[in-house]
Amino acid sequence: MQFIQAIIDGILLGGVYGVIATGLSLVFGVLGIVNFAQAEFLMVGMYAAFFAWRFLGLDPMLGAFFSLLVGFGLGYLAQRFLVSRVMKAPASSQIFLTVGLMIVIENAALLAFGSDYQSVRTPYQTASIMLGPLFISAPYALAFGMSLLVSAALWWFLARTWLGRSIRATAQNSMAATLMGVATKHTYAIAFGLGTGLTAFGGGVILPYLTVSPTIGQSFAVLMFTVVVLGGLGSVTGALVGGIVVGIIQSVSGLLFPLQLQNLVLFLVFIAVLAFRPQGLISSGYKR
Repeated sequence: MQFIQAIIDGILLGGVYGVIATGLSLVFGVLGIVNFAQAEFLMVGMYAAFFAWRFLGLDPMLGAFFSLLVGFGLGYLAQRFLVSRVMKAPASSQIFLTVGLMIVIENAALLAFGSDYQSVRTPYQTASIMLGPLFISAPYALAFGMSLLVSAALWWFLARTWLGRSIRATAQNSMAATLMGVATKHTYAIAFGLGTGLTAFGGGVILPYLTVSPTIGQSFAVLMFTVVVLGGLGSVTGALVGGIVVGIIQSVSGLLFPLQLQNLVLFLVFIAVLAFRPQGLISSGYKR
């Protein structure tokens, strides 16, 4: 029964990992840039949801939509005024820019909010749902449900709307998309903003069971890259699958092994996937 409980916990945790990492995968799939500042937008999303809770009385699950808007706006501006300038530059320039952006965002947060840890209080914070002998954490279940909701909305947006099709067309062949009337510069900025907004949304939904500080992004940076590489860098569906795989591995290894070995098990799986299936579990849906 403990094993089944660990699987359930892993799926709930992994679904949130998936939506957090989907933003990173979307940015790479459309722009071809690895955004090393992506995890800092998770921190921005957590602070946005925290202040929406403190000053507006919004539950973090609703505040997460405010986080999405804040993350989208900052990401859009970052792409139009910074990232766009290195789109055709060598990969080293792109890396240095996004790493620099990461440092600036983290230090700006330290200056604005201080280094103290902040948390919210919600009625369901310590609640759980009983299914026979199994317990499901209410905050985890709500975060998982919200993650599925926004993932489904993203799929519908990319598949069914004109703007979503424009993003996909730009990712596949930007020159052809331009000839067909797509404003690719604007489309790149929207795609980047969507990517950062999704990660910020994930930051909002995890706020009820985590504390936020300016350095919280460091805790998720390696995890996010692990998820997208396992799922397939550039694949939105792969990020969701990779997130669930990582969540299950973390949860089950925590049941079977000491705390010090949990990350070792995860990275052994990571190395094995890279060695035998370097394209990830699910190949990218974008052809750049």
